Amino acid sequence: MAKDINKKAFDDATKLKLEIFRECFKEWLPVFIHSPFVEKVFIYDFFAGSGIDSENNHGSPLILLDEAKGEDQMFCSKVPKGRVVFGYNEKIETKRKLLEANVTTHLTECLSNCGRSECVYNVGYGSFDFKEVFERPTVSTILNNPKYGKFILLDQYGFKEVDNDVFKKLTESPRTDFIFFISSSFIRRFKEHPYILKYFETNRINFDESKPKECHKYVANYFRSLIPKKTEFYLHQFTIKKGSNYYGLIFGTGHTLGMEKFLKVCWDKDKLSGESNFSMYNDYQPNTLFYTETNTVRINDYKDQLKKAILARKINNNLDGMKHALLNGVPTRAYIEVIEEIKDKIEIVGKFNKKITNIHRLKESDIYQIKTK
Repeated sequence: MAKDINKKAFDDATKLKLEIFRECFKEWLPVFIHSPFVEKVFIYDFFAGSGIDSENNHGSPLILLDEAKGEDQMFCSKVPKGRVVFGYNEKIETKRKLLEANVTTHLTECLSNCGRSECVYNVGYGSFDFKEVFERPTVSTILNNPKYGKFILLDQYGFKEVDNDVFKKLTESPRTDFIFFISSSFIRRFKEHPYILKYFETNRINFDESKPKECHKYVANYFRSLIPKKTEFYLHQFTIKKGSNYYGLIFGTGHTLGMEKFLKVCWDKDKLSGESNFSMYNDYQPNTLFYTETNTVRINDYKDQLKKAILARKINNNLDGMKHALLNGVPTRAYIEVIEEIKDKIEIVGKFNKKITNIHRLKESDIYQIKTK
């Protein structure tokens, strides 16, 4: 049986994980509830737990509901009843009952503050094995519906639930963003064990044993390798060090805006590389002599990579350049900085602009060509 992390106070690593869940969802929700192209919104937390820890700190279910209110209840005051649905699954029945009680208490307190008789959000509960509930026809129908926006949270214990098949189904679901937790250190340490091989083709994970702290990045690259080459899909990882072990989150989206927003969360948490709660690439630290936030090892390495791609004519316009940055987990501002640095080696055909956000809204007139001299 999986350990129950809710029976004690959340440690710092868990709190960071929950903060990223919160910030990710906070960025995601307004986009979908305000979209005229989305009929309904579904938020699934498939490993919900009991909702609070031993010190009454909120777990993911209550964090999601809390953020769904919006500032001064700006979201729930405008959302029609039933348009947004929360689905919470907790396999252990006793924890599921406790979860339902904690959510009910939370919603009751919330309603007492807003003055409504009932919440505009629908909340449902399940107590199933993950694969059982994930493959239910109702869930599959929702995931496959392009008119529904979906936010999928998979805070699994360990690594085995989000396997190749689950990942494939998630990436093929339209208007679906997901974030999952995985124990990358365990996969690296026991990569040849038959139990690990049941779920992963570890011969395709090129761990560098001299860089154990980068193991989560290699696991993320494994999942990237599962995405068909002609499919535009974005993944980014965030490594969380706990003791001598490395765990992590992997976020996936089929839309540039989703990736822009998740990278914003990650780079706010880690201004050096946007991918860890420690110095991944041995940068100079803040308040030291040679520290500079804008020229970190990760940023400089990526900018060199981007320069070579542009000068080799592999990137021919600004939209492709910014998508390249997103695919590599780097804010799109890096693209503009590179263009400024190599402007004597290239020619801009069209009207130059410095638009680097909401790139999905770029008009045809905003896209300019890049030619090498």
